[in-house]
Amino acid sequence: MTEGKLKFTKEHEWVSITDEGLAVIGITDFAQEQLGDIVSIELPKLGSRFRQMQAMAIIDSVKASSDIYCPLSGEIIQINEELYEHPEWINQSPYDSGWIVKLKTSNTDEISGLLTLQKYSEFIGETETEKSKK
Repeated sequence: MTEGKLKFTKEHEWVSITDEGLAVIGITDFAQEQLGDIVSIELPKLGSRFRQMQAMAIIDSVKASSDIYCPLSGEIIQINEELYEHPEWINQSPYDSGWIVKLKTSNTDEISGLLTLQKYSEFIGETETEKSKK
């Protein structure tokens, strides 16, 4: 997944809208770095409905437990069950194998309120200049 097509929340979730109009959701690379080694995840049930920014999952890391918020309103139509056996995938590949849920959105207007990669990078204080210094 290319980060340029993603949208982000200030709570560090990412969203990718598929060609079918589904929202694939996970946590950002920045978030997984802050959490440290992820040891387990509690996923929502299929068919669960969430309002935008409602807590939908819990990630447990060696440092803390953290809520994962639903960036868009909608219904959970798929969960990444592989994460039960491999929660470390969120650390290793947060934008690919570490995705968390797929959502059928109920309000596509909410997408425009999410952050672009540039805005998210500014939010976490990682400007392009700082990135090039690393």
